[in-house]
Amino acid sequence: MTTSVETGAVKIMVIDDSSTIRRSAEIFLGQAGYQVVLADDGFDALAKMNDHKPALIFCDILMPRLDGYQTCALIKKSARFHTTPVIMLSSKDGLFDRARGAMVGSDAYLTKPFTKDSLLKTVRQYTTPALSQ
Repeated sequence: MTTSVETGAVKIMVIDDSSTIRRSAEIFLGQAGYQVVLADDGFDALAKMNDHKPALIFCDILMPRLDGYQTCALIKKSARFHTTPVIMLSSKDGLFDRARGAMVGSDAYLTKPFTKDSLLKTVRQYTTPALSQ
């Protein structure tokens, strides 16, 4: 679930059906001092969002039950989370995938497998140091 209990740490949700990707992200983000909330699909993520209130969400595109595009669209339609940055994750780096992600409201696109540096650079780009809830 969460890897840190620090009250001031930025909370990041990682939604991916691959346990390897979830674990890699959890390690990279945890080492950098972020709190990490893991979800293995869109339904799991939507169920956890109100409790954890993530500041940033990484969302895989290809998942069973509720894919990343549908999950992102539901997050962006939510009154509470519509301003929360959603970064799409995919092993494909195609223009069509990026365009479709933008159409459902994603803020950026990160290709898997990601490196620790690319993941943390994206987090820094979409989170602000100001702790205004």
